[in-house]
Amino acid sequence: MKNEKLWTRDFVFIILINFLVFMNHIMVVSVFPMYLEQVLGLNEAVAGAAALGFSLVAVLLRPFIGWLLDQGRRKEILIVGLAGMLLMPLGYLVSDVLAVAGYALGGAVALALICRMLHGAALAFSNTSGATIASDALPQSRFAEGMGYFGMATALATSIAPALGLLLMNVSYRLFFLTAAVFMVISLALFAFMHTHQKPVVQKQPLSLKGLIDADAIPASVICLVFLFTWGALENFLADYAIKYDLPSGGIFFAITAVMLVLTRLIVGRVADQKGEGIFVYTCNAAMLGAFLLLALAPSNAAFYLAAVLAGYAFGGIEPALQSMAVHIAPSERRGSANSTFLCAYDIGLGGGGALAGVLISAIGYQHMYLSLSMATVLSALLYVFWGRKHPSSLNYHK
Repeated sequence: MKNEKLWTRDFVFIILINFLVFMNHIMVVSVFPMYLEQVLGLNEAVAGAAALGFSLVAVLLRPFIGWLLDQGRRKEILIVGLAGMLLMPLGYLVSDVLAVAGYALGGAVALALICRMLHGAALAFSNTSGATIASDALPQSRFAEGMGYFGMATALATSIAPALGLLLMNVSYRLFFLTAAVFMVISLALFAFMHTHQKPVVQKQPLSLKGLIDADAIPASVICLVFLFTWGALENFLADYAIKYDLPSGGIFFAITAVMLVLTRLIVGRVADQKGEGIFVYTCNAAMLGAFLLLALAPSNAAFYLAAVLAGYAFGGIEPALQSMAVHIAPSERRGSANSTFLCAYDIGLGGGGALAGVLISAIGYQHMYLSLSMATVLSALLYVFWGRKHPSSLNYHK
């Protein structure tokens, strides 16, 4: 069992597609608040509301996408998602042209916000189907290891994309949006060359509330949701925080997290397969708590760098460990729902964290925002202690 094959052609391709999807997504997440402020004249609260709206659209759609995936429609759902991820940056580009031209500013704002909502839908289609296709390809004995590698693509994009986005933004927003679109052209080309697109053999189920949500995935999903309030705040506002507090750039922060994410993802799957997810839930929540306290109480260059190291380890370890916990016991006909349940929580955590951070920044400032949201890590760990580790979905439940 230990020698079961992990690296197949389609698994490699779906990892690359996932990377490009999240390069598109996270580039826009990290730069969009500044685009709203600098080009469209809006404030942090509006940017936070846009982040929440993006996530709400994704959350509302994911359960239905999961049900469609459980009907065997993996290929169709992924194509719809990739096409949507291609079209949305082109919509932002039109918004930029309207705003810079000096007329139809109201139309430019409306178009940007509408595209932001539709971008949430496109992400829901593409990464729910991508995660399900990846989990279909994995042997059970190496499931957490495989999901760790799949998640490494997400983690790498999450850390590389903000730095690239800021670099392109400083050249022009138009180049930035065109680059985000080009990533999706490449992803569609990769999909066309995937070896197999066969539908899994599943027993089709009627649409029902029970079919939309996978109960076994709920504990891991809720624990991750609470943790991700912290990462949602970093994704949306770290770059602006660095500018306003005269700290090294957000690009440097996310470059450091990228290194930690890669190092962590190289070991997280194997350790989780052998020891369970608990070690990462505890240490990653503690690391993110430390990062937020540093940003809140000691906004200096040294604290900034150390916070990046801690945050990179935290996100790099906890997300794949908990996604493996959420999905690994789901049979083939429930993997779509299990993945959509986890990713709904993922969206709520990131979007809720971004929205709450925007409100808190406007009301009490950056330092108090970081201090307040640091408590999410404590709640996440407590939820695991009293609920998650005792649930049958835990990777060490039967060990």
